[in-house]
Parts: sequence; structure tokens; C-alpha cells
Amino acid sequence: MRNETIAIHAGYEPEATTHAVAVPIYQTAAYSFDSADHGAALFNLEAEGFRYSRIANPTSAVLEKRIAELEGGVGALAVATGQAALHFAFVNVADHGGNIVSVPQLYGTTHTLLSHILPRQGITGRFAESDKPDAIEKLIDENTRAVFAETIGNPAGNVCDIEALAKIAHAHGVPLIVDNTVATPILLKPFDYGADIAVHSLTKFLGGHGTTLGGAIVDSGNFPWAKYADRFPAYNKPDASYHGLVYAERFGRTAYIERARSVYQRTMGSVLSPFNAFLLLQGIETVALRMERHVENARKVAEFLRDDPRVAWVNYTGFSDSPYYPFVQKYLDGNASSLFTFGIKGGMEAGKTFYDALKLITRLVNIGDAKSLACHPASTTHRQMSVEQQRAAGVLPETIRLSIGIEHSSDIIEDIDQALEKACPSSRLQAAE
Repeated sequence: MRNETIAIHAGYEPEATTHAVAVPIYQTAAYSFDSADHGAALFNLEAEGFRYSRIANPTSAVLEKRIAELEGGVGALAVATGQAALHFAFVNVADHGGNIVSVPQLYGTTHTLLSHILPRQGITGRFAESDKPDAIEKLIDENTRAVFAETIGNPAGNVCDIEALAKIAHAHGVPLIVDNTVATPILLKPFDYGADIAVHSLTKFLGGHGTTLGGAIVDSGNFPWAKYADRFPAYNKPDASYHGLVYAERFGRTAYIERARSVYQRTMGSVLSPFNAFLLLQGIETVALRMERHVENARKVAEFLRDDPRVAWVNYTGFSDSPYYPFVQKYLDGNASSLFTFGIKGGMEAGKTFYDALKLITRLVNIGDAKSLACHPASTTHRQMSVEQQRAAGVLPETIRLSIGIEHSSDIIEDIDQALEKACPSSRLQAAE
């Protein structure tokens, strides 16, 4: 099936009892067992089924199947937030210690996770000088457990060379983990280019309405955990907490996602509620249509900004002079993201005036909403980073990040125009003279 059909139908057929067409909300904490032996088989991971909603829930299971099919993976795990998904994704490869080698262009909280939080758990985040494959390869050593990148950086907008990063990671015997939140599987399917694990903040484009937090990890099923037994003992040695179960042997291609659920979701409990899963499924049904409008509107807004004399620069990868333009053609089929940044003449103060003058576009730190959104990253999402780290992540003091929604493009542009007039009232007159 194609994306549009998968987004509506995958993972669910009307259930036998009521034949409900909409996915039911299974608002229950636990599930009854047929017998003592049945309960034991579920807890020993010997039988499929539900035992407790901290581990799995029928509503969330539909969401997981739908996301996995959209990405072309063998399985998915839905969790409470995108940050929880990232945390589980990293520790699931490195809970015996080691390092994660990452591109520098990251969302601010993800950078904090790798630079400050995970090191307290014995996992080091290593940040390359750039997102170029050779810069990544320089940092890989015998203790590396994964390479990590955002397919489209937030807020930098850089498009990573997924195929090249995957080849380098695999040459060193480690998986490539990517955050595919901004692109979504509608614009980019990273598994087609060698990525092994995809992570999503479902809060963003997939949910699409700014109402619901959620995250997901998707397993491609392609990384050979058994081949690298010494580097990944958690998959190849008996797990004492499950009576000696060996994940690579028991689960094969789904070993990664089954371990994430059985070890981390079960014991750390970052649970997505059934109601949130239901709401996210409603959003996913329209994601293909929304992404078309997001992309179309963003191009019109970016072109307006590029041609406006009050604007100093526009970082939009859909322009042919962008260094990432070739990757937009290769990986995104020419569909540049609706997330991009720009700077106003007059620097940070002019940028703040512009930001405060917005009326239609909402000032907040979320992205991927049906509504157009704006953010000043240096003072919000990337505030905890040093100036040098901000620059490496693609954030300047005057940077304004836009997440262009699905309103009428003329209304979006009119709001930007009036805010620019307040920020730079003399620029247009000077240009005319």
C-alpha cells in the first residue's frame, strides 16, 4: 500500500465484538489471563498478547503497527514523548557503556541528553564538527555503539546524507539511528538508505494538531546484532531478568524493538496513554495531505522572504544555492521541509521586534502543527547551549525558526509582512530610493 492508504488503514481491522470502524480506546490498566500458565507464558515472552498497559496496550499497538508500516520497519514502540523515545533508543544500544557519535545539528534537548544526561549513565555523546560523513567517521572507535543524526536538523534545516552515514556506521559495526521527526516517512523513508533505527516525536507532524505528546521508536530489522556479539552483549548473552533469554536468538530481526519494550518500557514506564494513541492516530490519517500543503506553503513563504529587502538571509534547503539542495532532491524528492530559519536586518533586536509583532503565527517552541509557528531558538530551545554550540547547531542570535502550517499562504505572508514592517520600517523606503 502507498503512504496515504497506510496512514488510514494499517494495523487495524474492525474488531470482532462491535465491528467498530474507529480504533477503540482500550482504557484499561491490565488484562485477564486464561490461566496461570497463560499468564506465565506472557511474562516469559513465550506468547503474544497483553498483560499490563505499561508494557503494551491494544490502542497503542495499532499506532505502533501503523508507524512501523509507514517507515517500512518490522516493529515499533510507542512511548510518552519524543525525548523518551530518544532516551530508550540510545540506552538500548549502549547500556553496557560506550559512546554515541552524533552530528552537531540537533534539537537543544537532544543535545542536552547526549552531552549532560547520558554521561551520568556511563554513555558519552560525541559531537562531530559537521554532518559530513568524514567528520563522523573520525570519532568512531571500538567503544562506539551507534551513529546518530536528525534526517532534517531542527532548527538548522540541514539534510543529512543518510546513505553515506549508514555506510560508515556499518563499516565500523554499529547501527545508524536517525530522528525522522521533521521529514516524517511521508517525505523520507530512512530505512531505504541504510538507516537501522528511526525515532519520532509524534507530537509534531505525524500528530499534526499540537494537542498530544507522544514518541516512537521504529526498528528496521536489518542490523545484525548477532554478528557483533562482543560490541552488543545485551543482545547476545543471557538476560538474567528473563531467565536467560537471549534476544538475538529468540527474536531475530525484531530483537532491538522487543528488548526496548521488555527492558526499558517495562521497567522505566514512559507510557503513552491509550487516549493519546487514539488522538495521534487521528492525526496520522491526514499526514500525507498535510505534508503536501506544508511543503507548498513553505516554498511560497521562503520565496517571499528571499526577495524582501528587510531580510538578511534565509536558510531554506529548497533553494538551488543551498548546500543541501542535492540531498533534498535525492532523499526528499525535491520537497524541502516546512521547517526553516531566517534572519532580519538589524540583528537580534529587530528579530525580537518581528517576533513580538506576529499575530497569526503563534509564538511557541513546538513544530509540525497545522498552524504556523515561530520560535527564537537562542532564547528558548537552545538556551542551555553555549554560543559556539548554538552556532554548530545552526542557531545565530537573530535566528527565527518558522514551522509553516496549512493556512492559506497569503494570510501567512501578510502576517510576516506586517511584522517585518514593524521590525524594519525604513528598509523598504531605502530600497525604493
